[in-house]
Amino acid sequence: MRFHQRPMGRPSTVGILAGSFNPPTVAHSELAEAAKLHLDTILLVVPSVLPHKQYFGATLAERLELLAAAGIASGCGIATTKKGLFIDIARECRAHYGAGVQLSFICGRDAAERVLGWDYGRPDAVREMLGEFELLVAARGGEFRPPAEFRDRIHSLTLRGDWDEVSSTEVRKRIALGEPWEHLVPEKIVDRVRKIYS
Repeated sequence: MRFHQRPMGRPSTVGILAGSFNPPTVAHSELAEAAKLHLDTILLVVPSVLPHKQYFGATLAERLELLAAAGIASGCGIATTKKGLFIDIARECRAHYGAGVQLSFICGRDAAERVLGWDYGRPDAVREMLGEFELLVAARGGEFRPPAEFRDRIHSLTLRGDWDEVSSTEVRKRIALGEPWEHLVPEKIVDRVRKIYS
């Protein structure tokens, strides 16, 4: 893991918001802000590879630049990793922050369902993962109802407002179609997003 912006202090709880941020959106900002109410620090992690999708559009360097400029939850850290799975990212974070830190991944319902439903090749993989980190899950297209066996490791994250229709994919689609998109990204990066994606 490589840090591009390091959060200050020695946190005992760290929230990890991992994603392609292609581009960063106001929903990313809202997730980070909501998580700050529960955790000491938030780390925005950009994997160079993702197990469930391919990158296109902005380069990694451009996405890091957009993240830094967007002002998402000021005080957050920004890091990149060559890993794509939550368990691998968690282990890199634990190696950096220490064995005693509590790690929580911040995500929407859709991502939580992917994490719990992914075929990891062995039946105990999800239990092992949730032994190393917790999930903070925001409603996205409906509330997430965790399996009973994991209710102590998966918690709801309440957001202000409805962000179901906000996504990086929607921003790119609207730009391609010439539809309004500016309200979907932080105001500070509108001009840069226009230049990169138009």
